[in-house]
Amino acid sequence: MAANTAFVIVGASLAGAKAAQTLREEGFDGPIVLLGEETERPYERPPLSKGYLLGKDERDTVYVHPPEWYGEHDVDLRLGAAVTAVDPAAHEVTLADGTRIGYAKLLLTTGSSPRRLTVPGADLDGVHYLRRLADSDRIKESFESASRIVVIGAGWIGLETAAAARAAGVEVTMLEVAELPLLRVLGREVSQTFADLHTDHGVDLRFGVQVAEITGAGGRANGVLRADGSRIDADAVIVGVGITPNTRLADAAGLEVDNGIRVDAHLRTSHPDVHAAGDVANAFHPLLDKHIRVEHWANAVNQPQVAAKVMLGQDVVYDRVPYFFTDQYDLGMEYTGYVEPGGYDQVVFRGRSDTREFIAFWLAQGRVLAGMNVNVWDVADPIRALVASGRAVDASELADVAIPLADLPGRSDTTR
Repeated sequence: MAANTAFVIVGASLAGAKAAQTLREEGFDGPIVLLGEETERPYERPPLSKGYLLGKDERDTVYVHPPEWYGEHDVDLRLGAAVTAVDPAAHEVTLADGTRIGYAKLLLTTGSSPRRLTVPGADLDGVHYLRRLADSDRIKESFESASRIVVIGAGWIGLETAAAARAAGVEVTMLEVAELPLLRVLGREVSQTFADLHTDHGVDLRFGVQVAEITGAGGRANGVLRADGSRIDADAVIVGVGITPNTRLADAAGLEVDNGIRVDAHLRTSHPDVHAAGDVANAFHPLLDKHIRVEHWANAVNQPQVAAKVMLGQDVVYDRVPYFFTDQYDLGMEYTGYVEPGGYDQVVFRGRSDTREFIAFWLAQGRVLAGMNVNVWDVADPIRALVASGRAVDASELADVAIPLADLPGRSDTTR
């Protein structure tokens, strides 16, 4: 391949596959090289802790494209091809086998990796992290043989895997250092909903817990030792204590890195021919007027479409309101917007939170920063409009189920 003619994508992920798809849909007919460290073709991650882990979805449903799609669209998909270096000056990437590939434009969709526990016993067999398809396979297998598991961390991954374990009939003890699940994300007012949900489904929730060690026998985990000296038996341990963006390549290449690869609203890095999208990108958001890094599916779907268009010379920015969702037991939720921990001054409920059928809004100085609809559907668009409008809304009207959400931005114009 001639040097400096290809569009190269490092990271054969959902984001990488969507970027390649967009390049072809936008008419790019040059070489596209999609490089993946894994041996699986690009797949979506939400099913790994939801439908696939629950056994509701077949394995083939997780893939972004059927296997023949890449050949049919002349996308050079190389799996098991780890990139070891990026040279922005030479416009080259280097693979682990020494192969060098030149590029005209480069997109980094290198994603993120689970944070690892550093306590003794953290590397024992039977200690699981959930990030890759093979991880989900191993956790599913553990549900078949385990009668009791411990989940460390009450974030989204911890809660969703706990729900899947309970659906499989496994006893679950969940350990969390904070006072409630998702406390930093949702705040005290809303996080209690998820604590009650899991308690009602038989999860033994324990808060304010420091893990001192994962105990084992014969090289396999058999329990968790708490800092207070108490021990909890377990046939397997699942760890979900956050993720870290994969910035090693960007760091070594001299790109600007700050809580991810720092990019502008066009998803360009500090080098004009290198772009980044997905979990790894700390992108300037025009609506929020700040850099944010979003670790959710909708970002991995939509952000690379903008990056691909910018790589083709189009003047577009990424300004979608952040969105994510979860399904746990009989609770389905969508969250639209963005709130930093402690960055709100009021939470308004539309409906009763104790019924698990409500919408919660986070406000700052009357402006809606985010809304979360729980078992209430077809409201994500009006919530997005409320967030994007930037207008103050009367809290009593926001809570009034008799006033359609779609009317609120307009009403706020006339009442304020």
